[in-house]
Amino acid sequence: MKTMKLIVPFFLILFSIVMLISSFNLQKANLGNPYGPIYFPAGISIFMLIFSIIYLMQELKNIHKENPSIKLMLSGRTPRLICVTILFGIIYSFLFERVGFLISTFLFLGALLFFINGKRKWIVNTVVALSFSFISWYAFSELLGVSLP
Repeated sequence: MKTMKLIVPFFLILFSIVMLISSFNLQKANLGNPYGPIYFPAGISIFMLIFSIIYLMQELKNIHKENPSIKLMLSGRTPRLICVTILFGIIYSFLFERVGFLISTFLFLGALLFFINGKRKWIVNTVVALSFSFISWYAFSELLGVSLP
C-alpha cells in the first residue's frame, strides 16, 4: 500500500517527459518566430516535470507515515459517493448531445442530489436542480451568446 503512493508521481514524471518530447516535435511556425508554437507546451511540460519531481520527493519522504485523512476518506459512504458521481457523470456525457444541455443537466443534478440528500428532501433537490440548470442555460445561451446543444 505504501508504494501505491509513488505511482502517481512516477506517472506524472513520465507523462511530462512524453509531453516535453512531443512539444519539440511540433511543426514550426511559417510566420514570425518559428519556435513560437513550441514555447508554451514545452514550458508547461517543464513546470509539470519540476513539480512532479518535487511531489515524488515529498512522497518518498512521507512514505512511512500513516495518513488518517486517507483512511477517513476510504471509510463510510465516501467511496460509494465517488463511484456513483463518476457513473452519473458518464451517463450525463452520453445524454448531453442527445437531449440537450437543459434536460441532461437537470437529470444529472437531480439524480446526484437525490442520491446525496435522499428522497425526503425531494422539493429542495428538484428546485436546486431545476433552478441551477435554467440559470446556467440562461447565462450561457442568452447573456453570453454561447450556443448549447
